[in-house]
Amino acid sequence: MKAVVQYEFGDPGVLTYSDIEVPEIGKNEVLIKAAYTSVNYADIKKRLGNKEKGSFPLTLGLDVAGTIEEAPAGSSFSKGDRVIAFPKNGSYAEFVAANEQLVFKIPENLSFEQAAAMPTVSILSFLLLFEIGQVKKKDTIVIHSAAGGVGSMLVQLAKLEGVQKIIGTVGSLDKENYVKNLGADFVYTYETFSEEVLKQTNHLGADVIFDSIAGEVTSQSLMCLALYGTLVQFGNSSGKPGTFKTSDVHSSCRNIKGFSLGTTRKHNPAKLAPVAERALRLFASGEITLPIAEVFELSEAAQAHRLIESRNYEGKILIKI
Repeated sequence: MKAVVQYEFGDPGVLTYSDIEVPEIGKNEVLIKAAYTSVNYADIKKRLGNKEKGSFPLTLGLDVAGTIEEAPAGSSFSKGDRVIAFPKNGSYAEFVAANEQLVFKIPENLSFEQAAAMPTVSILSFLLLFEIGQVKKKDTIVIHSAAGGVGSMLVQLAKLEGVQKIIGTVGSLDKENYVKNLGADFVYTYETFSEEVLKQTNHLGADVIFDSIAGEVTSQSLMCLALYGTLVQFGNSSGKPGTFKTSDVHSSCRNIKGFSLGTTRKHNPAKLAPVAERALRLFASGEITLPIAEVFELSEAAQAHRLIESRNYEGKILIKI
C-alpha cells in the first residue's frame, strides 16, 4: 500500500511517499480502508521530534475516516461499515489498523470529508468544554487559536450552548470575520486580548480560558482570569512552556486544569464513545460543521504540513487517501 513515512525528524521534506506492507490486525482490532485523514498540529510536533522520541520508520496521523476492510469474528463491525477511528500506527496510509474501542460508526448522510475533519478536534472540544472547563451559560470564555480546528469547534459548541460571551483570539485580525461567523462575540489578537478581556468584563476577567498555545499566552491569560476562574491548558503550539506561580492561584481561588486527548485514548478509551456519538449526531444534523481549509493528496503531505506551519488557514486541513 501507499503511505507517507519518515525515517528521521525534521522539516516537511522528511515525509516520503512510500510503498509499505498493509498492517495485520491483532486481537480486538479492525483494518480500515482510509478515505481521508486530517492534519493536526500534533503531527507537526511529532514530525519535528518535539513531542516524544520516535522509533523509525514512522507514519504520522491521529485520525481517519473510511470503511471497514476486515474485522474479527464476533466484532460489532463488518466489512463496508463507514467509520471514523484513531488508528494504532498513524493514518497517512491507504490502510490502517485500529482498536475497536477507538472506532465509531458514522451516519450515512455524513460525508467522509466532513467526518474526517471531526474526530480529534470535536471529541477533544466536547471534553474540554463540558467536562474539563465545565462552562456555564452565564460565563465569559476565551478561546485561543479560535480559527484553528479545535478553536473552530469550541466556538461553535459554546454558541450552541448559549454561552453568554465568547471571545476568540487569533494571530491576525484577517481571521476576525471567520471566527465571528462561527459564533464569537469578540475577536482579538494575542498581543491585545488580556487588556480587551478585562475591558469587556468590567475588569472582573474571564470565567474559563482555553489555552493550546502556552508560552507568553499563558501568562497573559492569567492576567485576565476571573476569581474562581479556570485556565484549561491542552497544548503548547508555541513550543514554549507556560509558567505560573502558586500565588497566581491560591489567593484568587483560580484553578488550572490540564488535558490530553492522547493520554485519554491510551489510558481511558471507553470515555470517548459517548462523546463521539454526541458529536456525530450534531455533525450529521448540520448543527455544527467544520470548514475545510484545503484538501491535499496523500503524496502532498509535505505541502499540507507547510500550510499548517504557516498558520495562514482557517478550519481543517485534510489529506485525501
